[in-house]
Amino acid sequence: MNTFGLVVNLNKKGVRELVGQVVQWLESKGCSVLINENTAKPMGLSRLGVSQSLLVERAQCMIVFGGDGTLLGTARNVARAGTPIIGVNLGHLGFLTEIDVPEALPALEKLLDDEYFIEERMMIEAQVYRGGRMVQHLVGLNDAVIAKGAFARLILLETHVNDEYVNTYPSDGLIIASPTGSTAYSLSAGGPLVTPDLDLLLLTPICSHTLWSRPMIFSPDSVIKITILSSQGEVMLTMDGQHGFSLSKNDQVVVCRAFRKAKFLRLKGRSFFEVLRKKLSEEGNRNGV
Repeated sequence: MNTFGLVVNLNKKGVRELVGQVVQWLESKGCSVLINENTAKPMGLSRLGVSQSLLVERAQCMIVFGGDGTLLGTARNVARAGTPIIGVNLGHLGFLTEIDVPEALPALEKLLDDEYFIEERMMIEAQVYRGGRMVQHLVGLNDAVIAKGAFARLILLETHVNDEYVNTYPSDGLIIASPTGSTAYSLSAGGPLVTPDLDLLLLTPICSHTLWSRPMIFSPDSVIKITILSSQGEVMLTMDGQHGFSLSKNDQVVVCRAFRKAKFLRLKGRSFFEVLRKKLSEEGNRNGV
């Protein structure tokens, strides 16, 4: 592996200096570095700039400088090419990012020495049908969320799994998450933590107005179909909290496992439970818990 694509969130503090150091270090090791031309120019690295399509085509690995949000967007962008990703955490919790800033160069040294493994993670896709015709198709890594807008009124969501009726939820919404997404919005809504090596679908109600509504887990081959029964107030479908689509009454949202998987480069010696303990402890300390 000697051709690296860099994905950079320019809004993160200190990112330009860090990326400059990494570029210099990689090139000193004889590696090629590519950056999206729209990002390379404001960083003074125009010589490394290429189009997004060439970046995905040529890079053997994507190094993402940002938080989990930046990494989620990159995972969607490179899933078709099957390019592995590793993240340098410049955000808060960083469940998905592998490297913290102080250890950036030693961690990249491990990559060059082949001291890593590739972890594949299940992705999900959501299709929206209106009047029997598909009007939207979204793919993501974390979750598909159907939720109400600013109005306080509950929404009604009729839910089927594999064409079998499950429930009609009067709630603020529903989260359909992958195992990776179990540490995101689903966790905040009371859903279970799931190790990322599993393939399954999580269904987590958001503030359901029934005492017996609980999170549910389904096999990875399940197809979850949700029909919007509410006509008042805004209802939105969002994928990974980054892409949104406005829903109308009688729209059907069909969520299932995506054909492709995201690939993450993981350094030897780190585990999901180690990251979990560390990140949740940091968040608790940050909030004074």
